[in-house]
Amino acid sequence: MGTVRFITGVCGIVVSGCATVPAPSTPTSQAANVAKATPLILEKSEGERRTWRELPEHAGPLTIFLLKVDPKNSGSKHLVFLTEELPPGENIETHRHPGADELLFLQSGTARIHLGDQVREVHAGATVFIPADTWISVDNIGSDAISLLGVFSAPGFEEFMRAESVRAGEPYVPLTKAEDDEIQRKHAHAVIYR
Repeated sequence: MGTVRFITGVCGIVVSGCATVPAPSTPTSQAANVAKATPLILEKSEGERRTWRELPEHAGPLTIFLLKVDPKNSGSKHLVFLTEELPPGENIETHRHPGADELLFLQSGTARIHLGDQVREVHAGATVFIPADTWISVDNIGSDAISLLGVFSAPGFEEFMRAESVRAGEPYVPLTKAEDDEIQRKHAHAVIYR
């Protein structure tokens, strides 16, 4: 009986001690980032669906993209994930991202990639790593749409994308040259076009 009381007493002290021992401290900024991010599971068609607004002289097929993970859609403070369909004959103009690395994954299609000093034709399954401040362009040279996945190591470019697009279902109004110039000036920290 004394042994049971002793074990019960020890367990009580251990439990009480655990309750009063402070948890290891986590830096406030790290704790805030974790607390604000929202775990997501998204299907292929889920996300913030948007349509690029083109300049009238560049009008082509409407290009759709989905912002899936970013500060607004998930609370991520460290990365951006998006998908885009690039129709045959269309391109992503030469540009660079001063503050973020980028990964592109081609799920389908055939593209000519200009990356820094390299030019290469790639096909479905290709991965392209674009270090920050490296010039990149993508041309769809195939007969099928290119399905792209894009990942950025830091937020910023997604706000440029929002500024130059409309949400699905909103009226489509082409960009004016003045609007485009102002948007590019405002977001030069995230993207610079040649």
